Amino acid sequence: MSKKSTAPAACPCGGPSLASCCGPYIDGAAIPPSAETLMRSRYTAYVQRNEPYLLATWHASTRPAEPIINNEEKLQWLGLEVKSALRLRQRKAGDADLTQDTVEFVARFKTNGRAQRLHEISHFVREPAEGGLRWFYVDGSFPE
Repeated sequence: MSKKSTAPAACPCGGPSLASCCGPYIDGAAIPPSAETLMRSRYTAYVQRNEPYLLATWHASTRPAEPIINNEEKLQWLGLEVKSALRLRQRKAGDADLTQDTVEFVARFKTNGRAQRLHEISHFVREPAEGGLRWFYVDGSFPE
């Protein structure tokens, strides 16, 4: 007789559970407090194919007009590794006033059965928006 686990599933971004990690941000119950938290919740939204959240957290100046998720694509997200966040490197007194940040990460995925990795340095800005100051994804560059 096998016992079913009652532990909540881990958050796709690597956190302990969706409810205690990215869930409140995606559901609109909380505002991500940092660029890294927003990046993690956006990764989770990609896993969930939650295009409305991705568009809502994309800065208006760079937000694509065309759909960003292709439901025909056989895509499986495998994991996220955050390599660095500018905030961690700059430890300074004015962090609460930070209006720009970068987060470097590697996301692993399979598309049509082939393993791939996306290595990106994402750029974020923090601006007044509905509910107060909010972080927005602006764009990314791809080191290698």
